[in-house]
Amino acid sequence: MNIQAALLTGPQQPFIIETLALDAPRAGEVLVRIAASGVCHSDWHLVTGTTKHPMPCVAGHEGAGVVEAVGAGVTRVKPGDHIVLSWTPDCGHCFYCQQGKPNLCETFTGPIWEGVMLDGTPRLHHGSQPVYHYCGLATFAEYAVVPEQSCVPIRKDVPLTVASLVGCAVATGVGAALFTAGVRPGESVVVFGCGGVGLNILMGAALCGASTIIAVDTNAPKLQMARDFDATHTLLMSDGIIDEIRALTGGRGADHVFEAVGLTSVQELALEAARPGGSLVLVGLSPMGSGTNLPGAVITRKELVIKGSYYGTVHPARDFPRLIDLYVAGRLKLDKLVSQTYRLDQINEAYANMLTGEVARGVIVF
Repeated sequence: MNIQAALLTGPQQPFIIETLALDAPRAGEVLVRIAASGVCHSDWHLVTGTTKHPMPCVAGHEGAGVVEAVGAGVTRVKPGDHIVLSWTPDCGHCFYCQQGKPNLCETFTGPIWEGVMLDGTPRLHHGSQPVYHYCGLATFAEYAVVPEQSCVPIRKDVPLTVASLVGCAVATGVGAALFTAGVRPGESVVVFGCGGVGLNILMGAALCGASTIIAVDTNAPKLQMARDFDATHTLLMSDGIIDEIRALTGGRGADHVFEAVGLTSVQELALEAARPGGSLVLVGLSPMGSGTNLPGAVITRKELVIKGSYYGTVHPARDFPRLIDLYVAGRLKLDKLVSQTYRLDQINEAYANMLTGEVARGVIVF
């Protein structure tokens, strides 16, 4: 079938809307009519070249839609199901899946990073040229063929525009507080970076019962947004930011510090905001090949814990429906996250707005 998609031909190039050919789903695959796809910074890393990926490709990894057809052997979903897409399909039987870490599943890592389906081939084509799938999903398109394992069925009474955000920003941010850090009632939290993921970390911290939730950013409008997403204090980045954080946390620093920017300089600064015995959780994606200089002597003497958080340590099949239920119950403010919606042909405008910090989350709606 022919579809409209936002094609990325290489780094430092704009998205262009093209008609691509999409093959039918093969065994173990699902054809999804995409309803909405979030505008996430991770896709922008393909444009800047800080994330390396085969090109040309169709980006988009935060999506929701409706199952149109299934390939042979598919049992997880059926036509008509509403689904949220997961960019970490899990096999259920590898070492990491058996350890309760399906977000680290090793079975599908190779094909996903190669931009192909699990059989090693893509389903997208531009003329005679293959087109690769970012995160095995490629949701910046009207339709997508995805692995069955990427499909998480959800209740049908939730708008798919909102549900799409659960597939990345919500899972990554709320999960970082809830599952990676395990924030406990009464603890203090600092979040560096109040983009889509950072705002969800704030909500996750509140959901866990944190009493002091400090948002830090360089952008004043983002701090205003942070107040709407459960931050108890907001601080504009400055040379004295660590002293300001300590003043709000008994002079010690926070129990948990989250870095949601992906800049090594911010990661290094964020470590200073953690109290002795506290934790630093690295959530933002740093450029591939970059290094962070964290002082070993300080880490040892203060018993600091440093954790990476990949996809919020979620179990997508278990946790996506739970996050949706929390939204329905009024515990997660996902409607407020959708600042602006765009048509597919407005995708470059959507990213321009994201980079200025004007939106909490932009969403491409089909």
